Amino acid sequence: MSAPDVTALLAELERSQPELAEEARTAVEWLTGGEPLETVTQLDVCEFLWYTLPLKVGGDHERLARSLGRLLQLGGMERYAALCVSPTTLQILRTYAREGEDAGTSAYQQALEATGVLPPDVPELQWSMIMGPEELGAHIACSAALELAIVAGETVDRTALTRRWLTEPRSELGGDSWLNRVHGERLNRWVLGRGPARRELAQPFEVRLHAPITPQALPPLHRLLTLAASEESLPLRLAPSPEALRLRELAERELGAISRDGAKLAITDYGRRLLRSKSAMWSAVTKLLLARGKHEFEVSAREAALMLLADGTLMSPTELRERVAEVVGGEGWHPTTTVEDVAAPVADLISQLTALGLAFSDELVVRMDRSGQFAALAALRAHALRPRKYVNPS
Repeated sequence: MSAPDVTALLAELERSQPELAEEARTAVEWLTGGEPLETVTQLDVCEFLWYTLPLKVGGDHERLARSLGRLLQLGGMERYAALCVSPTTLQILRTYAREGEDAGTSAYQQALEATGVLPPDVPELQWSMIMGPEELGAHIACSAALELAIVAGETVDRTALTRRWLTEPRSELGGDSWLNRVHGERLNRWVLGRGPARRELAQPFEVRLHAPITPQALPPLHRLLTLAASEESLPLRLAPSPEALRLRELAERELGAISRDGAKLAITDYGRRLLRSKSAMWSAVTKLLLARGKHEFEVSAREAALMLLADGTLMSPTELRERVAEVVGGEGWHPTTTVEDVAAPVADLISQLTALGLAFSDELVVRMDRSGQFAALAALRAHALRPRKYVNPS
């Protein structure tokens, strides 16, 4: 069966209900963006009716929705036509009109989730608020698969179906997977970050970070949690060395793996989960390396330091700070970025790495061991593949 032609449908509507034709033309142009009507999915229709229409299109929104519904009905797209005049659509449009954008957007998000065609976040991928072309294509493909399964009357496990569509090789992608495409897009975006010095430093990592990094053992943290689990509590003054004290602080305050119990430290349920899983402990620790900074400037400084040390390069603390300042300075955070500006975040990163047994550091030299190099790559990969979010100005 051939797909309905928009021009022919508009001509038919002009003959049968001329009072709806102009609104239908406006609505369908917004809905399709000039693409064939056959490419439209339920997600497209819902997002148009419940978000784009009330926020971006002028005119009588309920009338525009009805006109679009009539056009879709003429084209045999009955399910989508019904959405245009559904109680849900009318309620959302009236919420925007009476209560404002925030209330309308909240109603739209709740209704969209209820449709079942919105791909959920999965362990392999958290969807971005701001999607590039590859991620948008993956999102549309997963949504279409969910819609098809629902229409077929199947019992749908949205997470399992989304994971399958993301990870399996697709013939339409030449044997590639959507997940691989999205990761490649995110890595490329990360490499092309701010400043030429940072881009030059990051460029070799685009290929290196594409494959997952093999989890490594973390003996110091494992010993600490094992002792806490076996004895159920630890003296607060476990050991006098700075590394041991920093490790205890990291486990307690940054990971939440141990907690204070009076004058002692006890392992938490989360700490027990980390102790049971090498990969969970590795993931938690490596993500922590670039999640400590309260400001993006601090994260950028730590990121530059990890890239500089990721090959096991031997550097003096002074040289490391100077190179980080040079890289971060080109990103435009401040008119001039000095060694003093980056000293605190770099020092904190090094103290984390040494406490975890991933690096050696003294007044003369800083160097990552083999496990530390893997940790740097894992931290950089997690940071590069993070979903893009809207910036909250507050």
